[in-house]
Amino acid sequence: MTNAPLLNALTDRVAAPSSRAIRAASVLFMAVLTAAAAQVSIPLPFTPVPLTLQPMIVLLGAAALGSRLGVASQVLYLAAGIAGLPVFAASPLLPHGLARLIGPTGGFLLSYPLAAFVTGRLAERGFDRRYLTSVIAMAAGLVVIFAGGVSMLTLQLVPTMGSGALAAALAAGLYPFVVFDVVKLLFAATILPGLWKFVGR
Repeated sequence: MTNAPLLNALTDRVAAPSSRAIRAASVLFMAVLTAAAAQVSIPLPFTPVPLTLQPMIVLLGAAALGSRLGVASQVLYLAAGIAGLPVFAASPLLPHGLARLIGPTGGFLLSYPLAAFVTGRLAERGFDRRYLTSVIAMAAGLVVIFAGGVSMLTLQLVPTMGSGALAAALAAGLYPFVVFDVVKLLFAATILPGLWKFVGR
């Protein structure tokens, strides 16, 4: 069973041209918000991957917009970065533009559209309407982000670390972030059910 995402519920009573404009503006807004979240970053001395608010924004936006528009917002964000706009986390160590996507954080960034699809799709099935299922929908997207990030880190470390590449990638891309991101997720998961209750009233 498929339900409309929150954005659709908010625009159902709006005329078609206005509804399309609102959807386009929402995609742009989420791309800008993802870029803004990247600027709130904390570099860690033992890993090239900075601590940012981006995963929470990606997942929350996908739950609100749905799978299709959630993916579109993240593709737009990545396209802006590839074009050279300063939308990626500021770092003196990480490359800029397209090179960022093949650097140490590239796997995380490239996983954003897929994570948005997974979380958005679950939201379309009603997972965003209750707290526990909202946690599940966002956790599924977070797993995709970590899987993408750690996988690329592993591939990059294999030439120098061989069989120890996976352990090193987990130490650099998962262990320092998982608790913080889960805490963010538990907070973000409260937002959509609350908005649905407001829309229902």
